[in-house]
Amino acid sequence: MIPNRPRVLMLVENNAYPQDFRVRREAHTLRDYGCRVWIIAPRATAQPWREEIDGVVVHRFPAPPNGNGVLSYAVEFGYATLAILALAIWIWIQRGIDIIHSANPPDTLFVVGAVFRLLGVRYVFDQHDLAPETYLSRFDQPRKDLVYWALRLLERASYAASDIVLSTNHSYRDVALGRGKKRHDQAFVVRNGPPLSYQPLPLDPKLRERATYLIGYVGTIGPQDGLSYLVRAVHHLVYSLGRRDFLTIVIGDGDALNETQQLAIDLGVDTYLWFTGRLHESDARRYLSSVDVCVQPDPLSPLNDKSTMNKLMEYMALGKPTVAFDLTETRYSAQQAALYVTPNNVAEFAERTCWLFDNPGARATMGEFGRRRVAESLAWEYSAKELVRAYATGLHVAAAPVSGGEVKAMD
Repeated sequence: MIPNRPRVLMLVENNAYPQDFRVRREAHTLRDYGCRVWIIAPRATAQPWREEIDGVVVHRFPAPPNGNGVLSYAVEFGYATLAILALAIWIWIQRGIDIIHSANPPDTLFVVGAVFRLLGVRYVFDQHDLAPETYLSRFDQPRKDLVYWALRLLERASYAASDIVLSTNHSYRDVALGRGKKRHDQAFVVRNGPPLSYQPLPLDPKLRERATYLIGYVGTIGPQDGLSYLVRAVHHLVYSLGRRDFLTIVIGDGDALNETQQLAIDLGVDTYLWFTGRLHESDARRYLSSVDVCVQPDPLSPLNDKSTMNKLMEYMALGKPTVAFDLTETRYSAQQAALYVTPNNVAEFAERTCWLFDNPGARATMGEFGRRRVAESLAWEYSAKELVRAYATGLHVAAAPVSGGEVKAMD
């Protein structure tokens, strides 16, 4: 029997808290719904081992070294799973747990859910990524090898251990219903999207002085994120289309950053790209608010075609037109807010970006459409309702929503 103040333990391995926007928004939504929320997450530099943030108690474990190859990922995920399990057992002994809400990657945290299901605890599998498709895309695998099928097995175990599955879009939910064999009443779509408060900031005058036209990118810089396509599109803009009146602002970090910067130097376009590194949210938003065109260079791959990119939602919320490769979930989300390019065609990507430079009316129309689409259907507030519905109908949780005042964690 779940009490009317359910005790929810959220698990996250691949990002610190509160830096993980989705986990933070889910935690606040569940807190406001009346749940008592604890989180286990890796410790970032200088973070305390335990702290309370906005009514949510965070317990941290020593972060493992980031993996780069298959073996190092296996070590990272194995260590993290054991560390999270140990902390979860300690919290259960100290406070009790009614629901474990686990984010992937990795797909090994079902072990924690399976152990606690033996104790009557409900398990939520919050699927942020499709791990098998991530492997094929990140390592550019042309075929489904032993590692792929091992990841499929772990994913299947995650589905099987869960009471309900939360998917970030309908493509992911279709996977949960298909190869995950979940029933329709066990699979819910809780999309990623910025809150309604995520609004444009005043233009940065110093930034605007740097070039006539500004291109914006924000996000992870990993092998599957397509920054090499963006650099080659910049090369085409400069050397084939003769444009010298723009600057591309790349906000973010990742394990492909050095390689991407070197490619820009090798192609002679490093002066047209400014790699800012990871920025505070307000600084990133100020820069994006100042650009003319945003880009989503994620190429067609088994993962990207089924994924909704957080950056796209942010571009749209800020009223920015986007150039993107024509991917299934990208087209569903952006609709008329983006210009769609033949997948992985660098020359066409550059040409569509150039066209937007020269058509300010189209930029304004596309940007306004995107802003309205987020405000009317894609903002986090709409996803929060779906999260609450998933808990209410999928787990039969009838919590006591918090009404006004500062929430204090009950720890």
